[in-house]
Amino acid sequence: MKITRIDTIHIAEFPHILFVHLHTDQGIVGLGETTYGPHTVATFIHSQVAPYLLGKTPLHIERHWNEIFARGRTTLSRSAEIRGLSAIDIALWDIFGQVTGLPIYQLLGGPYRERIQIYNTCAGYRYGISATQQVAVGSFQSSKEGPYEDLEAFLYRADELAESLLSQGICAMKIWPFDQFAPKTNGQSISLEDLDKGVEPFRKIRKAVGRRMEIAVEMHGLWNLPSAIRIAKALEEIEPMWFEDPIRMDNLDALSQFKASTHIPTCASETVSTRFAFREMLERHATSIVMLDVAWAGGLSEARRIASLAETHHLPFAPHDCTGPVTLMASVHLCINAPNALIQETVRAFYYGWYPRLVTQLPRIENGYIYAPEGPGLGLALLPDVLKRSDVTIQTSTLESKRL
Repeated sequence: MKITRIDTIHIAEFPHILFVHLHTDQGIVGLGETTYGPHTVATFIHSQVAPYLLGKTPLHIERHWNEIFARGRTTLSRSAEIRGLSAIDIALWDIFGQVTGLPIYQLLGGPYRERIQIYNTCAGYRYGISATQQVAVGSFQSSKEGPYEDLEAFLYRADELAESLLSQGICAMKIWPFDQFAPKTNGQSISLEDLDKGVEPFRKIRKAVGRRMEIAVEMHGLWNLPSAIRIAKALEEIEPMWFEDPIRMDNLDALSQFKASTHIPTCASETVSTRFAFREMLERHATSIVMLDVAWAGGLSEARRIASLAETHHLPFAPHDCTGPVTLMASVHLCINAPNALIQETVRAFYYGWYPRLVTQLPRIENGYIYAPEGPGLGLALLPDVLKRSDVTIQTSTLESKRL
């Protein structure tokens, strides 16, 4: 079996997502995905990855990972090279599963569990797509796409939102009400008035549903260390599930200092890539929960290694997904397999909104749990009509073009 063609697929409606198709001479097509900087990632794939990968067997996944990683000459941040490698790696695992007729979690060693708890990241339908929903700001515009405009809800009706989630069996949620105040000072300070406004949604949730709901605090790395600690202290009585990315991940000593300042777990970080960067974070005792993104950290191959590394430190991991359907599916495969998986991020506005418009299948969610995917490989594919859309751009590298 040989890889004969590599397609990168970009859809204008979803400007940050890049899908990858790896075609083989036996008709099997592997699907991968990554997000942000799609044009730069596509350039890397066609200029650097394609000349190496075309004509080779897709089943030598470990060799390919190391060769592409070396060719990228990348740093350990969430670079375009790492994102491209991540998408390619996911697609290779998808091919492996289709060849063997087994789901990826079985290839990783089999299921440790049949399902895993989810939490709902309270984003809206256009979050990460439309600039109006990047953070919770005063210019926020409500979407009319459906009933799960959860960003607007956590800002103004957090109590009702918590009750809605509980009615679906979802007992954990993530919100970021402090983001709206960071631009005032570039994250260098937060006033007592804004601090109180930021805490208000948490108070509403506790008053409405008590301790039946876990609440994670997303901080998006917007604050300096003193401000992040001040926010954390204001929320400790609420007993959040975790504080996520309280500061930027460019100073692990400062992150460790934040972690030591509170008894609430620190969660970090979707912005970190490869086991090498996570090794340093763990050795400095800078996080309580490892958050990795399969499509940013180096693909399934590297995510599996990061999860095992966290386990050696007696720490759990919690995969990030506020991005795309392939990332979610790949993450669930890892969670089903890995013993130290804690919880899986989901966005119900995405899951019931635009994800089904792009892919053939999604993992089953029921009563607050997401279940093992069905079918070989990833267990999903792009819908055929996606490739026929008027706003799709497909770039192709072929074995024939490599020989020219």
